[in-house]
Amino acid sequence: MAAHDGLVQVVVRRQHLGPLRFADALQSGRIGLWHAIMGYDPHRGYAFSTYAWPCIARQVWSAVEQAERDDQRGLQESDAIARIAAVCPDGDPFAAAEAAAICVALADLVARLPQPLHDVIVLHAGLDGYPPQSLASIGRSVGLTRERMRQVHVDALIWLRQPAHSQHLRSLLGRHTLADYQRAQAQSDAWLERRRRGHGR
Repeated sequence: MAAHDGLVQVVVRRQHLGPLRFADALQSGRIGLWHAIMGYDPHRGYAFSTYAWPCIARQVWSAVEQAERDDQRGLQESDAIARIAAVCPDGDPFAAAEAAAICVALADLVARLPQPLHDVIVLHAGLDGYPPQSLASIGRSVGLTRERMRQVHVDALIWLRQPAHSQHLRSLLGRHTLADYQRAQAQSDAWLERRRRGHGR
């Protein structure tokens, strides 16, 4: 590790780091160097530096991408806090920050929906600047029946309720107990049963 630390510094200095601090980039590069050391096979005829360079660069790129996502999330939270604080009657900054965190978590959750489900939730709820639309209207725009749009909407709600997806948001809302998840599962099962019987909702 010590013998090749100079290689890490060379790779890092040639990368666009964006919001990632230089010290953090070096640390990520050293992790990449460690992976290179563990995976290097001298019998293949490659110089170690040739093998290690992309390993280091890949680790740094990954850290830069994460830093950019964190930076964007921070901007979203700051913007949400500012918007919510403006309408909080008591001007409580802690309440505004809590509400903003919930808004950002909900937006992140919706953003992770598979594309057809995401589009239905965004259009039906009026998110991302769209006016709220009925399921029938959304169905007409994409050539699907109202019944089929109801089924897609139910699929989206079930996806959003799954513990693996909603854990962070539920923690913020204080709805993270076993009983909460059991109620959510019971609701999802009821939706699926009604859909199976052809009632849509």
